[in-house]
Amino acid sequence: MIETRDKILDTAERLFGDQGYGGTSLRQIIAEAGVNLAAIHYHFGNKEELLGHLVMRKAKPVNEERLAMLDRYEAEAGPAPVPVEKLLQAFLQPPLSRIKESPDFGKLMGRLYGEGLMPSIAEKHFRDIKARFTAAFGRALPSLSEQAVALRLQFMVGAMAHTMLFACQQFAVDGDLLVRELTAFIVGGLCAPAVLNEKTLGEKIEVNQ
Repeated sequence: MIETRDKILDTAERLFGDQGYGGTSLRQIIAEAGVNLAAIHYHFGNKEELLGHLVMRKAKPVNEERLAMLDRYEAEAGPAPVPVEKLLQAFLQPPLSRIKESPDFGKLMGRLYGEGLMPSIAEKHFRDIKARFTAAFGRALPSLSEQAVALRLQFMVGAMAHTMLFACQQFAVDGDLLVRELTAFIVGGLCAPAVLNEKTLGEKIEVNQ
């Protein structure tokens, strides 16, 4: 049973990463995995639930590592805000360091962001990560409004998703160097002087990780 479940997940991860979630049918997954439709219904119920299990299979340990790093940095900082560079390290290093060992998952997460599926996935599976990091970045960037921080974190997540989908395949750079380069790029954007204020931003913007 476990072997069949893992076979379905491995196949779906590869196909969703290569073709996108919308471009992959359950029939394709069944054919590639060498299983029947009943096996997918038994283990996952439907395509949406299959995606949720697939994301959390790899994302759960990533998120646990993110929170552990954030806890450590906050303990070290005491009452002071955690520096932006360390917040980025905690957010970026866990997923990007795994790209080499699991390139299909990196492609999958990039695809999901590009297809606009991450907001619903984040709301369901990444709520704690979203709340903790949004609050931490807000403390580290006191000159920015809450809305401006949320908007810039959207830019940050977009850069990470693009890196996972494209840059990891195009550049022969290991995960640690990739994190350092991406961090250097994102720090400049996060710490730049505010352009938009609360009035011009309008209603509160939600950030999705």
